[in-house]
Amino acid sequence: MNVILQTKGLKKYYGSGEALVRALDGVDLQIKRGKFTAIIGTSGSGKSTLLNMLGGLDTPTAGTVIVGGTELSKLNNESATIFRRRQIGFIFQNYNLIPVLNVWENIVFPISLDNRRPDESYIMQLVRLLGLEGKLDRLPNNLSGGQQQRVAIARALSTKPSIILADEPTGNLDTKTSFGVISLLRRTSREFSQTIVMITHNPEIAQMADRVVRIEDGRIAGDGLASEDKKVKGGYRDEV
Repeated sequence: MNVILQTKGLKKYYGSGEALVRALDGVDLQIKRGKFTAIIGTSGSGKSTLLNMLGGLDTPTAGTVIVGGTELSKLNNESATIFRRRQIGFIFQNYNLIPVLNVWENIVFPISLDNRRPDESYIMQLVRLLGLEGKLDRLPNNLSGGQQQRVAIARALSTKPSIILADEPTGNLDTKTSFGVISLLRRTSREFSQTIVMITHNPEIAQMADRVVRIEDGRIAGDGLASEDKKVKGGYRDEV
C-alpha cells in the first residue's frame, strides 16, 4: 500500500478537569498517494483540528503525523516551516491571495520564498488546466470568487508538494461554482497524481472525492469510498 500520509493515535486536548475538550481523541488514519480524500463532520467535530495537525500547523497532545516518511514532531521550527513550504500545499476558504501581487506572482510566490526558479512549463500547464489564461496580469480584486480559488489551487500545486490540504475550499462560493472548483480539484488529482485531503461540512461536495472519512467527537466514525453515482459527470471546465 502506497501511503503518503499517516496518523497514529493522534490526540489534541484543550483545558483540564471538567473543562477538558478532546478535539481529537485517538485518530488512526492512512492516506494513499494520488487519492482525493474528503473529511466530513459538523462544526466542532474535530475535522479542522485534524487538518491543522496533518499540515504541521499545530502540535498534537499525543500521537504522530507522518508525511512522506517524515515525522512532523521531530522537526524543529525552521525545518518544519521549510518542510511545509516544499511538501504541503494549502488551499484556504478565504483564498489568502496577496492583494498587491498579480495572478502569476501569487502562483509562484511559494517558490520565490525558496529563492528557486519556477518550472514555467509546469506552471503554464496548471494555468491552462485551471482556465486562467488571459488573467495572469490581473490583481485578485479583479477576479471572481471562483477565479480567486482557482489561483489558490494553482499556487498550492506550484511547488509540486507531496500533499494538498484544502480547508473548506468552497465555503465562500455558490453551489454551481463550488461543484466546478471541486471538479477541477478532482482533475488535478488525476492528471498530476496529486494527493488531496479536503475538509467540508457539505455531504454532496464530499461525495465528489474518492474516499469520505467522517469525524465525530474527535474520532473517526465512518470511512469508505464515495458513491460514483453522486459524482459530477462530464467536463471539468465549468465556469468558475
